[in-house]
Amino acid sequence: MKKILITGGTGLIGNHLGLRLQEKGYHVAMLSRSGNSDISFPVYHWDPDKDEMDEKALDHADYIIHLAGLNIGEKRWTPGRKQQILESRVKSGELIYKALEQREHKPLAFITASAIGYYGAVSTDTIFEETAPANSDFLGRICESWEGVADRFEEIGIRSIKIRTGIVFSKQGGALSRLSLPIRLGVGTPIGNGLQYMPWIHIEDLCGIFIHSIENPQLAGAFNAVAPEHITNKDLTIKIARELKKALWLPNIPSGIIRLLFGEMSVMLLHGSRVSSEKIKAAGFRFQYPEVAPALRQLYSKLPVK
Repeated sequence: MKKILITGGTGLIGNHLGLRLQEKGYHVAMLSRSGNSDISFPVYHWDPDKDEMDEKALDHADYIIHLAGLNIGEKRWTPGRKQQILESRVKSGELIYKALEQREHKPLAFITASAIGYYGAVSTDTIFEETAPANSDFLGRICESWEGVADRFEEIGIRSIKIRTGIVFSKQGGALSRLSLPIRLGVGTPIGNGLQYMPWIHIEDLCGIFIHSIENPQLAGAFNAVAPEHITNKDLTIKIARELKKALWLPNIPSGIIRLLFGEMSVMLLHGSRVSSEKIKAAGFRFQYPEVAPALRQLYSKLPVK
């Protein structure tokens, strides 16, 4: 039985991914700061800020999935918070690298989460493919540094894959819950001009891409994890309201108010471009939810996953 070690595994994506891997017969363990007792996997302690890790977690780890990192949208981007966001991604990866560098047994692959923020918080007509350079804004620099640590694993003979993740839709919370709440309350409306694109992915497809990366040893490098359908904030808001059977009657939220409320972080709400899913499809991955309407229907209902 292959062993998968997940960092940041107690979060929304990690817990869901752990269950899907377990269903497929993998042995799953987690690296966590908290030692969360609510999950059903062995948990090993680590604290990258203190350079601490229970290295028993690495024993016979065949694959490492690196999801650890502070929630980028949880608090305003003060200079201190921005540094914390960067260090939470870079220090954690470096800690694993240093531990593996000295070990005889090494995993077959290091698969790290990254984000579509690699391409920057911009609104353009460009459809970004994986060959595009990192943007020079805060999000682009964070992702470039994040991925730079992952690239080092190639130096010690470990296959490295970087999953540039879009906005994850899940029943268990996250972005979709935040988008849905004002609509459920009857005060839903597009943000800004509503024309910014929102590259999204159903959590089942995101987990599927991680598993596809494990099970296809020829895969390496960066892959966008976004659904094939491109959708704007306005169109997504309309589709959510339709699924929830709610009316939209308020005017759009002005961009100035969003900037006042969220500061620099407002770029994540007011800007967004299209991101291509062609590379992962060409690598043999098939999306269960390529279009947003069926994805929303499943997420808002008790329908089983396809």
